[in-house]
Amino acid sequence: MGKALFDVSETARRVFHQADEILGFALSKLCFEGPEAELNDTVNAQPAILTVSVACLHALHERWQSLGQVVAPRCVAGHSLGEFTALVAADVIDFEHALRLVRERGRLMKANGADRPGGMLAVLGLEPEVVQHLVEEASSEGIITVANANSPGQLVLSGEPAALQRAADLARARGATRVVRLPITIASHSPLMARAAAQFAELVAHLPLRQPRVPVVANITGQILTSADDVRRELADHILKPVQWTGSVIEMVKRGSAEFLEIGPGQVLSGLIRRISAEVQVVTLNDREIARALALPSDPIR
Repeated sequence: MGKALFDVSETARRVFHQADEILGFALSKLCFEGPEAELNDTVNAQPAILTVSVACLHALHERWQSLGQVVAPRCVAGHSLGEFTALVAADVIDFEHALRLVRERGRLMKANGADRPGGMLAVLGLEPEVVQHLVEEASSEGIITVANANSPGQLVLSGEPAALQRAADLARARGATRVVRLPITIASHSPLMARAAAQFAELVAHLPLRQPRVPVVANITGQILTSADDVRRELADHILKPVQWTGSVIEMVKRGSAEFLEIGPGQVLSGLIRRISAEVQVVTLNDREIARALALPSDPIR
């Protein structure tokens, strides 16, 4: 994870070295060598994903500058944890504070999950109204809510195990094309995260934030954040409230965004964006693709 980019970009190497120094341990070694189980621990996975994403961002800027290209985003957004990369990209928060914050976010979520175990369930192929009805019915078995509105026909539920099992059975009975229990025991973006959310809000209250240089599209409302106060209010409920990704993309399209560039260690959002709007162009530049392009001097990474 991130090793190919580290090998070809001095700018990316600086980001990884900075992360190691800030956290006080070799996050870079964990990213490159594992062990995988340790890397997948949310306490490590969250800062690792942020670090690789910011390394991608810096490497791209470095390349564009060397080619005399100016790339100015109309707006930025990120899904759940990805919102912190978006805030770094918009210069709302510096990398050091963002890294410390997401490390603590992971720790709080893990501790909360140990006390109030839960999980998440992806439901594909049902209308939102149908999913909402089955959530209401499944709530007789425990806490459950819609956590992520990812794209038309793809919603993720979050809640207690018995309620999730009931929701899965109902979803299959009502014709869902796919029902997948995610391999996690943390009920992100649900009322089960109330304690972690309150503790996280305390951290955010004292966080140094700047006005966004470019508009940031919020996870919770799908609306534009234009001030530091807007961002602070968004982050205070970030762990607790659902991610309105479909609404976020629709808002960006309404504001004239016709091209989307996804960076970071993956390409999940690119697929979601294409399902939300078939009219936009989507480009995926994950860490390996950027590394390959940097290794070819003739490739401008357009």
